[in-house]
Amino acid sequence: MQLRLHPVIVKLKLSPTKRLGCDLKTPNFVHLRQSGVSVLVSITEDLTQVLHWGEDLGLQADYQDYLLSTREPSAHAETDFPVEPGIWREHARAFTGAPVVVGHRSGEDFAPLFSLKDYSFSETELLVTGQDAAAGLEIETRFSFLGSGVLEISTKLLNLGATEYVLNDLANYMPLPDRAQQSMDFAGRWVKERQPVSREIQPGIVSREVREGRTGHDYTILQLAMSKGANFRSGEIWSFGLLFSGNSKHTIEQLQSGRKAISASELLLPGEVILAPLQSHQNAPVVAIYSAAGIDGISARSYGWLRARKNHPTNIRPRPLTLNVWEAVYFDHNLEKLTELAQVAKQIGVERFVLDDGWFGSRRDDTTGLGDWVISKDVWPDGLGPLIEIVKANGMEFGLWFEGEMVNPDSDLYRQHPDWILNVGERVPAVSRGQLVLDLSNPDCYKHVFDQTDAVLRDNDISYIKWDHNRPLVDPGHRSKAAVRTQTEAIYRLFAELKKKHPALEIESCASGGGRIDLGIAQVVDRFWVSDCNDALERQYIQRYTQIGIPPEMLGSHIGPTTSHTTGRTHTLAFRAVTALFGHAGLEWDITKTTPEEKVALKSWADYYKNKRGLLHSGDVVRMETDLDSTFVHGVVSKDKATALFAYVTLQAQAGSRPNSIVIDGLDPEKSYSVKAVFPAGQPVFQQRTAPGWLDGVVLTGKALSQIGLRPPILFPESALLIEIEAI
Repeated sequence: MQLRLHPVIVKLKLSPTKRLGCDLKTPNFVHLRQSGVSVLVSITEDLTQVLHWGEDLGLQADYQDYLLSTREPSAHAETDFPVEPGIWREHARAFTGAPVVVGHRSGEDFAPLFSLKDYSFSETELLVTGQDAAAGLEIETRFSFLGSGVLEISTKLLNLGATEYVLNDLANYMPLPDRAQQSMDFAGRWVKERQPVSREIQPGIVSREVREGRTGHDYTILQLAMSKGANFRSGEIWSFGLLFSGNSKHTIEQLQSGRKAISASELLLPGEVILAPLQSHQNAPVVAIYSAAGIDGISARSYGWLRARKNHPTNIRPRPLTLNVWEAVYFDHNLEKLTELAQVAKQIGVERFVLDDGWFGSRRDDTTGLGDWVISKDVWPDGLGPLIEIVKANGMEFGLWFEGEMVNPDSDLYRQHPDWILNVGERVPAVSRGQLVLDLSNPDCYKHVFDQTDAVLRDNDISYIKWDHNRPLVDPGHRSKAAVRTQTEAIYRLFAELKKKHPALEIESCASGGGRIDLGIAQVVDRFWVSDCNDALERQYIQRYTQIGIPPEMLGSHIGPTTSHTTGRTHTLAFRAVTALFGHAGLEWDITKTTPEEKVALKSWADYYKNKRGLLHSGDVVRMETDLDSTFVHGVVSKDKATALFAYVTLQAQAGSRPNSIVIDGLDPEKSYSVKAVFPAGQPVFQQRTAPGWLDGVVLTGKALSQIGLRPPILFPESALLIEIEAI
């Protein structure tokens, strides 16, 4: 149960105030509180500023001294008065950091100065409106608690002038305290997504920018500012995540004064937003998430917010065990082979069967057919019906792959409508992966994609689609004008309309594997393909950091082939199975080639996943600090702390002959727990003469597990075991 506390407004010294057309000589204060988080805002007619965003301050009778305690001195070589940037950070206030609004009107009105027009508030929300009549601009910023202490911030700009206003940036900012000394964001590439990048916060601006028209493999789902020494389980974190899937910018700024701020915004291309008179622009919102309990605290708040949504996938049904047949058949669609796959999948206990690329148009390889979403008569002369019937007869639902935003030059669609691509002028953009990008801002093009997709779903029993996006946007122009924003809005709309027409439909977002994973598209899809890399070692890292913002039940994690096709590494089934368990589990493997022993192990693992997915997809993720690069200890603890499941993972050879203790946090320190090792898909390879004493079961308190821990067995590198913990 989430604690939702009323905001507090304090009016000081009986100064005359009013809510519309505000005339505030003495500050009013609005204090929003939720789930242990406070946002304290001071409001006058000249300046609105956030005094605090962080741990709950508790109720107060008078906030005047809070304002005085934060009032800055003025330094030599600066202005003759303290500079307070306020929530809009205007340069006209003598503030020299990055402003919220960047734009102009034919070179003029580039430096607005907003005074308060209005403000209003409710239990969990504050709306502040400012206006600069001379510049012809009105600005509106909203702070809204969404649940679990997650704060959404959004800003809208209205052009009140008689001429167009060119908007280059409209960002959301929050101040950071002095103790925010480090940052973490995430970089990556195809098959190695979301690798952490840590740095000291130093003077200047660190800006992580995405210009490929989608949130790609190099995107940071959340940017974190951290107190010194903060880690997964301790320290303070202030984080920003953008609810948008196009171009983006995340920054952390430290001024010469030492003051710091964090921001995120859509990265607007030149001319992408030009406001006509009385036209407004609503920027992409951000979620601001604070934690006093380390990075895991950020995850807990993000999960709590996402899981509370009515359309969150686990609020509809348990996450079905999935088989995607891409790495089993690639483009070689053969009903006999696919039938055999379905029969083996039934033996294992698979619940969803997904046919990937190659079922449509002339698509026999990756150079042709994209854009022609019509079932191929060459490959499927009787349609997909026979395969779907076989899949359903074997107890599974059927899913299908699409890449509706793309087109191959070698396709019927492109031959008929070469003008339906994103481009500038008469030039054709560089081809990537044999593809060009369709212009979904074009109503006719949008209708074609929607209608063909809808027809396939209407005429076949399909409950799930995997929607791919295999290339960045280059020259992303609609009628030669920048169109990343409208393209992004179009895909949101298309997904929403498909779900309206097909209420039971689930959608997986895939973009060359682990691209386009962000908090914006998370509002309209049910699952993400985390990476095209199914190498279990790489997946340990990729899944660990993707789960900082996105809960595991939304993250596809599959057992891949024995030898990975992206790295060439060979791993045991036991290691691959433990790795795949901690997400929305599945298989991406030619299971017809598995041995009888492997089939038995896979059946055992599938049963175990089904038994444990309620815990895995509802509990708190715990990532222990091991002080070693060679091991991970991570798991999930139920909300009532009655049950937990942890993995002990050896990533590489260890320095010591006997490994360090497995210490486990997040349990009730006063409760006693039954603790044992379990091996649902077979044992790892042990490298020891004798085994530790606890593997078959011991009873320890939560305090003992967090302070003494468990001496692990000696495992080969790139191995893992599971630890079951149950309260007694």
